[in-house]
Amino acid sequence: MLRLNDIVERVQATRPSANIELIHKAYVFTAKVHHGQLRLSGEPYLIHPLNVAYILAEWNLDEETVATGLLHDTVEDTVASGEEVRELFGDTVSQMVDGVTKISRVVISDVADQKAESLRKMILAMGKDLRVVLVKLADRLHNMRTIGHLSPDKQVAVARETREIYTPIASRLGMARVKMEMEDRCFEVLHPEDFRELTRMADERKRDRESHIRNVVEILEKKIRESGFEAQVNGRSKHIAGLFEKMARQGIDFDHVYDFIGFRIVVKSLRECYEALGIVHSLWKPVPARFKDYIAMPKANLYQSLHTTVFGPNAELMEIQIRTEEMHALAEYGVAAHWKYKEGRPVVGKGDQMFLWLRQILELQQEMKDPGEFLNTVKVELFPEEVYVFTPRGDVKELPRGATTIDFAYAVHTEVGNQCVGAKVNGKMVPLKTVLKNGDVIEIVTHPAHKPSKDWLKIASTSRALNKIRAVVRQEQQEGSLALGRQILDRELRKYSLSLNKVLKSKEFEETLQETRLKTADDYCIALGYGKMSMFPLLRKIVPPEQLQEKVKESTLGALIKRVTTRKPSAIVVKGMDDIFIRIGNCCNPVPGDPIVGFITRGRGVTIHSRDCPKALENDPVRAIDVAWEAGTKAAHPVKLKVVCADKPGLLADISRTITASDVDIRRAVVTTTRDKRAVCNFEVSVNDAKHLSGLIKSIEKLKSVYSVERGKG
Repeated sequence: MLRLNDIVERVQATRPSANIELIHKAYVFTAKVHHGQLRLSGEPYLIHPLNVAYILAEWNLDEETVATGLLHDTVEDTVASGEEVRELFGDTVSQMVDGVTKISRVVISDVADQKAESLRKMILAMGKDLRVVLVKLADRLHNMRTIGHLSPDKQVAVARETREIYTPIASRLGMARVKMEMEDRCFEVLHPEDFRELTRMADERKRDRESHIRNVVEILEKKIRESGFEAQVNGRSKHIAGLFEKMARQGIDFDHVYDFIGFRIVVKSLRECYEALGIVHSLWKPVPARFKDYIAMPKANLYQSLHTTVFGPNAELMEIQIRTEEMHALAEYGVAAHWKYKEGRPVVGKGDQMFLWLRQILELQQEMKDPGEFLNTVKVELFPEEVYVFTPRGDVKELPRGATTIDFAYAVHTEVGNQCVGAKVNGKMVPLKTVLKNGDVIEIVTHPAHKPSKDWLKIASTSRALNKIRAVVRQEQQEGSLALGRQILDRELRKYSLSLNKVLKSKEFEETLQETRLKTADDYCIALGYGKMSMFPLLRKIVPPEQLQEKVKESTLGALIKRVTTRKPSAIVVKGMDDIFIRIGNCCNPVPGDPIVGFITRGRGVTIHSRDCPKALENDPVRAIDVAWEAGTKAAHPVKLKVVCADKPGLLADISRTITASDVDIRRAVVTTTRDKRAVCNFEVSVNDAKHLSGLIKSIEKLKSVYSVERGKG
């Protein structure tokens, strides 16, 4: 069992002058308030905070962070109060404990909103004190190590949340070792059979390759010594989740993963990195286009290393990484490896390149109120695959893979993006939708009178560009709706010999604004122009009843409403509206239980989308309207499923039986095979709701040799 002395010794090993008394004091307090509490394993609860503190000590963090690791559950799970923690341990530790507690207390019924809010709180915590999120990562890492004591359903829920929120944050903070362990543990929970099978095959291959690994290590160590410097050389296999991801991405089986074993060379200096690279290339022939210099152009999380792939002994592919000891520490533990926290110094400084992405997300979260939009936007920032391109002056810009010239323009400056009319890549004019490649030199052509087009939302891929384009498009749409709304209202008021300006200044109009919770006359006219607002409540206040009955038999707006109204599907309730025409977006085909959002479209009623549907994210949030699935609705809803599996006899029959056994009808099935002996099965099925669909997907995923099951779009 872990002891307090283990934690203290680990802290003193890297911080001899650390305030150990603070850690002792935190331990005594934690042991006292958690006394009598047990974990689901039956062990004393104290084991958990001890392990969290030890993980933080392993990451070389300061004594305040380690003490917070011991105290992180005291306010949430015991009778201890935040004020008590502040009095005993000071403001800094108290604020960190409070930050961890706030992240843990996200309770929202909607799963998508809950994930978005959890992520939002973690992002905000990072902006205030990055150590709060490091404590939360250590907390989640230990929970994943002991996840076996939870119920199967709870294990799956925790693993999915870890994979979607905590793993990408660890990756963005450069904590590769933490990221890989979390990925493997999530993979073990979510795909247990695949995990066991891949682990078995990996262990067998590693045993078979031990002599090969020793041989390569000996050759490299000898050649490096002969060159006059020392290096640590080791061979390591890819982690299991990484193997599975590569197989799925490239559509190959395990036997075709040639660079399963990678080698790492750790040297003392920057100069020795490039000398070691020369030695490697003199020994074995490098593979063209597989060399990456992350030392000259570090990743966003400051990761630095040389990557090269060579044809090694017996012409076998080998990936080799070369880095200094400092680079190695940063690659393993990221921000925690070079932690330099100073009292009163903001963690996210303007000059800190490592946190450029974090500053951008902090700006985004202030602008975005819709949880679904925020979650999808931040995912773009948390899962980057970098492309390095250049301005004509040679400045490097880092963009996610798949970025276009539009993304580059907005990366330079918002006005450059807004005024972009064309682009040159490597001296040649190209379409704005051109996808950028490493090393491209881009020049943006601008015109001061130009404005972004709504079509750019289909071209851009970075959250910065998309957000800026939406802002301009939204403003133009609001201006158009404002003009239309004023026109409709003015025309209707003239029928009663009323002045628009006088009505907008009247007491009756002020009452109408309060009733509709709108702030200004412009807001009212915009809502009217969009079709979200009826003018009848206002007319009833300012027009005598006998005149209103005569003249409002068939107004312009009345005719519009009549065109777009019909009986709505009983499955969906639109807040504040009856008899409104509703149609389901065929781009996402939501089913009961899916988080949904409605958008008002002039002349076509309300269109329903899934919250995470790309089409929904392109729509103006001003036109969004609250919608919900009606309780107790039961009906068959069409859904598309894509199943990727091994091309084996009888497997398609097994999948079909599993679908029908789940009380699901198969409406259509198309199967194609690939050269690597895989089958891609596209099914169109009918399900009752999201729970029904989720159960079906889980049942198919349990089948052996099924690699992935995805819900189709469109």
